[in-house]
Amino acid sequence: MREIITALIDVAAGRAKAQIVFKNINIVNVFTGEIIKADVAVHDGYIAGIGEYEGAEEYDMEGKFLCPGFIDSHMHIESTMVTPGEFARAVTVRGTTGIIADPHEIANVKGIAGIKYMLEGTENLPIDVYIMLPSCVPATPFENSGSILKAEDLLELINHPRVLGLGELMDFENVINCEKTIINKIVLCQNSGKFVDGHGPGLSGRAINAYAASGVRTEHECTTPEEAVERLRLGMHIMLREGSAAKNLVDLLPALNNSSISRCMFCTDDRHPEDILKQGHIDNNVRLAIKNGVDPVTAVQMATINVARCYNLHRVGGIAPGYKADLLILNDLKSIDIYQVYKNGKLIAENNEALFDIFSINDSKMRNSVNIKELEEDSFQIKNDHGQLRIIGLVPNSLITKTLISEVVKTDGKYYSKDGEELLKIAVIERHNATGNIGLGLVSGLGLKDGAIASSVAHDSHNIVVIGDNDRDMKRAVEKLEEIGGGVAIASGGEIIKYLSLPIAGLMSDSPIEKVQSILADLIETAYKMGVNKDYDPSMTLSFLALPVIPEIKLTDLGLFDVNNFKFVSINV
Repeated sequence: MREIITALIDVAAGRAKAQIVFKNINIVNVFTGEIIKADVAVHDGYIAGIGEYEGAEEYDMEGKFLCPGFIDSHMHIESTMVTPGEFARAVTVRGTTGIIADPHEIANVKGIAGIKYMLEGTENLPIDVYIMLPSCVPATPFENSGSILKAEDLLELINHPRVLGLGELMDFENVINCEKTIINKIVLCQNSGKFVDGHGPGLSGRAINAYAASGVRTEHECTTPEEAVERLRLGMHIMLREGSAAKNLVDLLPALNNSSISRCMFCTDDRHPEDILKQGHIDNNVRLAIKNGVDPVTAVQMATINVARCYNLHRVGGIAPGYKADLLILNDLKSIDIYQVYKNGKLIAENNEALFDIFSINDSKMRNSVNIKELEEDSFQIKNDHGQLRIIGLVPNSLITKTLISEVVKTDGKYYSKDGEELLKIAVIERHNATGNIGLGLVSGLGLKDGAIASSVAHDSHNIVVIGDNDRDMKRAVEKLEEIGGGVAIASGGEIIKYLSLPIAGLMSDSPIEKVQSILADLIETAYKMGVNKDYDPSMTLSFLALPVIPEIKLTDLGLFDVNNFKFVSINV
C-alpha cells in the first residue's frame, strides 16, 4: 500500500502522469452537491486528483458526466434467481459497483453452507459484495426451514472482512421482548463492532423505540412517510425500496428534507431478472427519484455516499483523491444514461455490455433441496371450509396483505365469497425434511382460473407454496417441483404447461440471466392468460404469501398466521 500511496501523491502533485485521465468531464460532487467541470486523474485503481492533469491515456469526455458507482444498500442475490456471477454481469452494466447482500434466503435452505457458497461465489467478481449475516433463520418460530442458525453458528463468519454485521431483524417481536436467542446475535454483532439492519414494518411508539434501542440502525420496510419520519427521528437510516413486488420509493419521497436526506438511501431488496434487464437496478431507483422531483445530484448521493457513510465503507461512494475509482460515465445525468462503468479504475462495462468473464464454482452441496412427503389426493382438503372464514386479501404492489372475513360458499369444489368472487386455495408444504406439514388457506384478489402455480421460492423459509382453483393441478405442480429440484411450475388440466428449474437450493438457476428472464416472462404471461390480475407479478406475489413477518396475515407450513398479533389463527372465525 505504501507504493500506491506514494504514486497517488506524485500524480496528484503533478510530478508523474496518471495512468488514465478523463478530460473536461462534469463531475457530480456528492460532498458539496455541485457539478464541477474538470479533469479526473486515475492511478492504480484510485482517484489521484481533480483539476488539470496529464495521463498516459487521456479521454475527452466533453458533455459527459462522472459520478460514483452505485451501491445497493440492501438486497438478496437469490431473488434474482441466478448465480452471483450472472447477477454481477446484469447489474454492473447498470452502474452498480457495490451491494450489501443478506443471504438469508439460501441460509434458510442450506444454513452456514449456503452463506459460504455466497461468499465464495462473490469473491472474485468486479463488484464489491458485502454480506450481512442472516439474523433470523428461520424468520420466526412459526414455520419450519432447512436450518436453524444461532449466535454460536454465526461466530465463525462474523469477523470475515466482507461481513458488515447482522442482517434484517425480522423477528421484531422477540427483539422487543428481549428473547435470549435473538439478543445473543445482537450482542455478537455489537461486540465485533458490526452493524444491525432492521425490518420492523408497522412498529410505532414505544415498540419502535424499543426496537431501535437494541442497536438496529436501518429500515427498508417503511410504506408511508410517517413511518419513515418516525424512524429518522430515532436516528435510523431509511432505505427507499423499489423491488419487483414492493415499490415504496415514490410514496416515501415526502419524508425527505434537507436535514434527513443524508440518512436516506436506495435499495432493491428483491428484484426479478426481467425488471433488472428491462428497467435496471439502483439506476432505476435514481431515475425514478429524479422523475418525481428529486434533484439529480441528491439522487446520486442517495445511491452512493449515503450508503458508504451508513456502513462505514471507506474510500467508496464519492469522487475525491484517495477514493477507489468506481466510476460511472453518463451521457446524460437526468436520465442516468450510462456509457461506461469502471471498477477500481478498470473498464468493466460499456454501452450496456459487460466486459468481464464469470467463473462457476462448486454448487453440488446446494442441490437436491426439495424433500417432501408423498402427497395424497386429499392433501389439500380444507376442514370446516364453510361459514365465516378468514381470507388472505392481496394488496397491489405491496408485500402487505389484509385479513378479510367473509361468508364463504363452496360450489363444485370451488370457493366463493359473499360478493361472488371466486377465491383460490393456497397451501404451504414443508420441503426440507419431508415432515408432511401442510398449511392451508384461501386467497382473494389473484384471479387465477383453471390451474395452479407452485414455487419453491417462498420467503423466508422457502417451503413450497402453491395456489390454485383445484386440488389436482395443485398436486401436479408441487410434484413437478420435487422432480426438477425446485423452481416455479404452472399446471392446468392435470398437466404441467410451463416451468422454470431452479436447482441451486430451489432458489437459483445455473443458466444465463437472459434465459431465466425469458422463461420467467413466459411463465408470467401464461399466468396472466389464465386470469391472474395484472396488478400482481404472480411469481413474486406468491413467494411472499408465506412470510410471517409482514402484516397482516400469512400462511406457513404450520397454518394461518396473524402477523399483527404474532399468533396462529383458525381459518374459521
